[in-house]
Amino acid sequence: MLMRPATRSLHLFFFLLCFVAQFALAKSPPKTDANLSKVLLASLKFQQGEIQLPGDIATLKLPPQFRYLPPDGTERLLVEGWGNRPGSKTLGMILPTDISPLEKDGWGVVITYQNIGHVLNTDAEKIKYDELLKDTQESLKEPNLNRKQLGYPQTTIVGWAEPPRYDRANHTLHWAKEVRFGTSTSNMLNYNLRILGRNGVLVLNAVADIEQTKQIKESMQQVAEFTQFTNGNRYADFNLNTDRIASRGIAGLITDGIANKVSRLTLLLAFVLLFRNYLVLGAIGLGKLFTKSPRPKKA
Repeated sequence: MLMRPATRSLHLFFFLLCFVAQFALAKSPPKTDANLSKVLLASLKFQQGEIQLPGDIATLKLPPQFRYLPPDGTERLLVEGWGNRPGSKTLGMILPTDISPLEKDGWGVVITYQNIGHVLNTDAEKIKYDELLKDTQESLKEPNLNRKQLGYPQTTIVGWAEPPRYDRANHTLHWAKEVRFGTSTSNMLNYNLRILGRNGVLVLNAVADIEQTKQIKESMQQVAEFTQFTNGNRYADFNLNTDRIASRGIAGLITDGIANKVSRLTLLLAFVLLFRNYLVLGAIGLGKLFTKSPRPKKA
C-alpha cells in the first residue's frame, strides 16, 4: 500500500508540501478529486502491444499486464494527476493495466534517455557496492544539514532495497534504494533500471512504497526483458572508430543516479505518492501556499 492512515504529524505534512512545491509543483495543487480523475483518465491515450519510443531509439513489446502512455499523456498525468511542474522531458511511461495510476497504490515507470555516449562495462565486477552506498550516505550529510537549517525535511538513503546487479548478457543494470523523507515512518522504494545502448542509456525509474518491493522488482525484470534498443542503437552496434565513449562506467551510472541523491522527479513522485490523500484533502485553500512563502502561515 502506498498510503498510510492519516496519523503523521500535521507539522511534517506542511513541511513536506512546501518541499515538494519548491521542487516541482505547479501553481495550484493537483486536481485529483474523483470527478476530475475520471475525466483525466478518460482523456489519456494508453497504448498496448508493440510500441516504438520517440526518436525510434527503442521499442517496447508490452505483455497484456502493461500499457504505455506517450509523452504528452505522461506530461498530463504527472502535472494534472500527480502534481508535477510542467516541462518534464520523457519518452513516456509504462504502467500496469490492472490499476489506475491515480489510486493510492498506483505506480508507473518513467522513461527517459541519456545521450552520454557508450558506457564501458569493464568495471562491473570490480565495484564494491556496499562501500559505494556508504560513500553516498556520507555525501548526504552536508545537504541534509542545509535542509535542516532551512526547515525542510532531510533525505536519508536507508540502504539498498535491491543491491546493484549488472546483467552483462543483456547490458542492463538494476538497483533500488530505500529512502526516508524527514521523520516519516513509511519509507519509499526508488527502483532504477538502466539499459545500455550504443550511444547512451535508457533510464527507467519507478517509485513506490517500500512494501511493494517484491512486486516492483518482478515487474521491472519484465520491463527489462521487453524494452529493447532498435537496430543500430544496440550496445553491440558500438563503433570504436566513430562513436563517443561515455565519461562514466557502471559505477558512475549508479553514483549519478544517487548523486542527484533523489532526483527532482523522484522526489516529486515519492512525495505525491506518499501524501496523495493529504494533497486531495488540502486542495481547497492551499493554492496560494505554493506560490508564496516556503513556510505555511498559521491560521
